[in-house]
Amino acid sequence: MSIAQLSPAPRSSARAELSLAPAPAAAPAPRIRAVPEGTEARGFVLYVGLDEAKAAAEGTSLHRLVEALKELAAEIAPSSQTYAAVALAPQGSGGRDVDVVRLALQDPAALAKHRQLDESDADRHPAGVIVDISRKRVLLDGDPAALTYKEFELLQYLVLREGRTIDRAELIGSLWNADEDEAPNERTIDVHVRRLRSKLGGYEDIVRTVRGIGYRFDRHADVSIHQASTPSPDFF
Repeated sequence: MSIAQLSPAPRSSARAELSLAPAPAAAPAPRIRAVPEGTEARGFVLYVGLDEAKAAAEGTSLHRLVEALKELAAEIAPSSQTYAAVALAPQGSGGRDVDVVRLALQDPAALAKHRQLDESDADRHPAGVIVDISRKRVLLDGDPAALTYKEFELLQYLVLREGRTIDRAELIGSLWNADEDEAPNERTIDVHVRRLRSKLGGYEDIVRTVRGIGYRFDRHADVSIHQASTPSPDFF
């Protein structure tokens, strides 16, 4: 056996260079679009437009969908935190489900677009009543009605329950605290409603008196409701 056969093979220079070379720096994560300098992204919102009837027709429910998305987030990123809320709208509200959700959850871009549509609609149709819930105002033939805060709250409560008769006890319990100095009783609630109706002028009959029971909001052809949002409860 020759000496050459007993000698160890020389170390590969390429392999040595590879082991000694510094590891390449990780490429920086791409910056999220529309995040201004000096700020950082702390999470995201995914709006899902789907009403309960459509979910049931597809063999699922809003609750199951929420739970599945929460489980997926926990699987992909265990340190992620989730929060879900249901978006509410009056029954029969038109428009795409996802647009209703964005408005109800106060999406800034959706709110801005909605205000632009409200303003242009008021310009095109100055006649009639516009109950603008998003801005807490009522327009009568294009002019603002001089409602007090409580009067608007009273009208809004009826508007959001369109077509349902609300008894006096419910109005008092929902709109006044028991310790308020001016909290009415079931006999004096009629005075508050009468003041509201007087400020509605020729449109006072949109607030109907149901004798012996309470009050109801009835929408006429000349009444428009502008609703940018509805309170969204912590549902899931």
